[in-house]
Parts: sequence; C-alpha cells; structure tokens
Amino acid sequence: MEQELKWEGREREEGEMDLLAKTLYGLEDVLAEELRELGANEVVPGRRMVAFRGDRRMLYRANIHLRTALKVLVPVAQFEAHSPDEVYEYLYEHIEWDRYLTPRSTFAIDTVVYSEQFTHSKFVAYRAKDAIADYFTDRGGRRPNVSVVDPDLLFHIHIADSVVTLALDSSGESLHKRGYRVGQNEAPLSEVLAAGILLKIGWHGQCNFLDPMCGSGTFITEAALIALGIPPGIFRQSYAFERWMDFDADLLSEVLEDWEEQPFDHKLYGSDIHPKAIAITRANVKNTGISRYVELEVKPFEEYSEENRPGGEGILVMNPPYGERLKPMDLEKLYSSIGSTLKHVFSGWKAWIISGSLEEGFNAIGLKHFQREKLYNGMIECELRGYELFEGKRDEHLEELRQQGLLPSREEREKYYQQREAMKQEQRAFRMKNRRQRAGSGDRNEREGGYGERERRTGGARDFGDRKVASKSRPRNQSRTRSEESASPAGEVRMRKREKTARTFVPRPNSERKPEGEGSSSIN
Repeated sequence: MEQELKWEGREREEGEMDLLAKTLYGLEDVLAEELRELGANEVVPGRRMVAFRGDRRMLYRANIHLRTALKVLVPVAQFEAHSPDEVYEYLYEHIEWDRYLTPRSTFAIDTVVYSEQFTHSKFVAYRAKDAIADYFTDRGGRRPNVSVVDPDLLFHIHIADSVVTLALDSSGESLHKRGYRVGQNEAPLSEVLAAGILLKIGWHGQCNFLDPMCGSGTFITEAALIALGIPPGIFRQSYAFERWMDFDADLLSEVLEDWEEQPFDHKLYGSDIHPKAIAITRANVKNTGISRYVELEVKPFEEYSEENRPGGEGILVMNPPYGERLKPMDLEKLYSSIGSTLKHVFSGWKAWIISGSLEEGFNAIGLKHFQREKLYNGMIECELRGYELFEGKRDEHLEELRQQGLLPSREEREKYYQQREAMKQEQRAFRMKNRRQRAGSGDRNEREGGYGERERRTGGARDFGDRKVASKSRPRNQSRTRSEESASPAGEVRMRKREKTARTFVPRPNSERKPEGEGSSSIN
C-alpha cells in the first residue's frame, strides 16, 4: 500500500482525503479563505499551494467553485529517493497501479524537481513511466499507453531535495481556463489572477465597478461571477476526475446543481481605447450570460470626467500596459495621465492598479498608495497598489482612516517590509542555486552526449525514444459536440445548467449560449 502522507493534526475521518490546491504566488491566503468558506478541513497554506482535507464531494466542489486554484491534486504517496532508479523501485514495488489504470487507459506524467540529486526531471518521468509499464507487463497483461494529448490520467511527481510526492491531477486543464472565453486580446490577464485580485481587495458586489482598460474583459467577467455567486467551473467542458475508475456521475450532478444566484443591484462598467477589445469583451460577456449587468464603451481613460463617469462611489480596477510594451517616454505619459484622471475625476472611489512597471510607472502616477501586494502576471513581477481617492487635505483623511482602523500601523508596515526583503533574499539564493545546478548538469550532458540546448530548455520531445505514441483522443482545445457531452449524466446536467444560466442572466428569454469547449517537464 501507499505510504501515508505525513500530516500534522487529527487523524483523517472515513472517506476523507488529503488534497492540494495549486495557485499563483501571492494568492495563497485568498485560496485558503475560499477553501474554509467551502467547508474544507485542515486548511494549511504553503508556497503556491494550499493543503486541505475533504471527501469526494469536496474534491468535486473544489474544482467547480474555487476561483483562485489552478489545479486540485490528490496525493497518492510520499517517499524518499536519491536517484531516478530509486524512484522507479518505489513506484514499481509500492503503488498498486491497477487501482488507477486499466490496460486500455492512457496516462501522462508531469515532473517538477527542486533537488541537486536529480539533474533531469525528464529522466525521472521516464523511470516513472517504466515503473507503470513494468507493473502491468510483469503481471502477464498489456500495459497502458502514454498519450500525447488528452490522457485519461495525469500524474504529478514533485521532488524537493530527496522527498518525492506522487499525486493525481483531478482537474485536467488548468482551472484558469473557465470555458467562457470566445476571444482574447494580445496579452490577456489570467482569470485566476483577476479573481484573486478582486477577492484580495474585498470585492463582493457591494458597489459599482469600473475597468477603464478592460482588454478582453477578464476583470469584468470575474467581478460579475463573484457578485452573482456563479461558480467559475460550470462553464467547463470536463474535468480529469470524470475519467477516474471511481467517478460518481450522480454526485457530480448534485454538485453542479448546488448553487444559487445572489442578488446584484449595481453595474459593471468597462471601457477601452481599442474598439476590437470592446468587441471581444462584449462577446465574452454575452457567452457568460451577464450582459444585463454590464455596460461597455470605446473610450480613452483620459476622457472620463465628473459628468460622464459612473455615478456614486465605486471600485476601479485596471491593468494598464507595462514597460515591456511601452517606450519609457510613452509609459511616463500614460501613467501620469492615469494619476491625474484618478485624482480629479474619481473622488470618493477606491482604485486598484496592477502593473509590472514598479518604478517608472507607479512613480509617474503621483498618488500615495495605502496598500500594495506583490504578485506575478505570468513571469512578470508586478505590484497591486490601492489608492484611496478623496477630497480635501490628505493628512486629515489619513488620520480619519487610522482612527477607523483602515490603515496599517507602523509596526505592521515594518513587518511587511521585513518579510518582503526576506522573500527577495530567498528567491535570489534559489536562483543562484538553480544556475549552478544547470551549469553543472549542462557540462555533464555535453560530455555524455546528452540533451542539447533545446532539450535542456524545454524538457525534450514528448515521446519515448524512437517510438512516438499516437493518440486517438480528442485534442484538448477541441470542444465536445452536444451529443458527446449529453452521453454522460454529468454532461446532461451541465447542459441544463447552461440553459438555466442563459435564461437567468440574459435579458432575452429565448437567447442561447454556446459554451466553449506552471519549471517542469512532461511525459505525455
């Protein structure tokens, strides 16, 4: 039997599983709070992940309801190994693979390695594949095949020093792929990052909302889903756990039905200087069924005035272009204009800006932020800064906020900066360690006739030696037809739910919606 994962806390109840939800850097606290609200047990935040416990219903609910999770994993075993061969030995001798796979199944293996003892994550994945194949063939049967695309089961192997963790991926495609997009602009914001920002700033539909540089409308759409209480996962075509041997279709049907729309009495406003961006946003909004809550227009941000801005107080969130996309002079001009418009037009509002222009851009805004958070948009280090836009003297306003407990104390600010500096030092040490490791492994590979530069950079081709595995499975990005989806009970429920959301949220009662269909190496 599999070695039990070490867990500090109470013993697991009957039917309970150890689970892991992966997320983006900086969103761990938000994801942990989501899990607590969902009813998960033993919630423990980590780095880019949150561990928790729950039964099969919780597993399904986590995939469908979590807004800031990238994947939900089910740890199978944790053990110690010092080489790929030791990984093979443990996986061959201790894992009952026929509990998860049949000879007709297909599988893939993703491997992430943070260890000086393992120089190539791809070779670890090869040896894990060998363990699975030998397990079946040594028992006199045929072996399951590796699938290039769309495997029945996806295994994750994570190695930290000499600790190896094997886990099952219950999600399949990353959960940031909600399924509602019908188009996107050149640099779309991740849905998980957008939802995490909105939850981090306290958005729950309490006022009007504006994104004046909306792009393809990610902030607007995620803000609507949060305000209305719509689970982000109901638009997806499928989840990996639907192919598991113990999949419970009736339970999934119950989970898909178990949510209620929340009242929302405000408006979501979006604008952009590019007509194409507004057209894409409008299509995404329509496909999600939230059109009656959204107003869109083509408008540069500097054209907002006190007369044409949304009425009352509200929350403004924007993701302006970063330095990577702008010349320095253009960047300074843009961000200076943003600061001026915020100051003179949006008094009484709270504004939140995420940007990778940490110095030039934010400095040009010229406003004092009351909160900031470090985040990553892809590989770009960013900051999320909050601005309280007020009338009158700033010092008087800040004193009022302190008395209300809305501003951090000096001790809290010092603690934040100390933690931030410690994190930077840890990241620098980690990067230097990786550089030394890559340099050493690169020299060794060239001497041994191993991987070339492209393989070191990408993890190599997705095949085994001279034999490329063909797959008859449908590509990941190809949607199921209506007849294919309705073939399963969960598919029928999903179609009924989409029809319900279309009737509920789109003004025209007869409208129809057409749902659309983290380094590591992979053995796929």
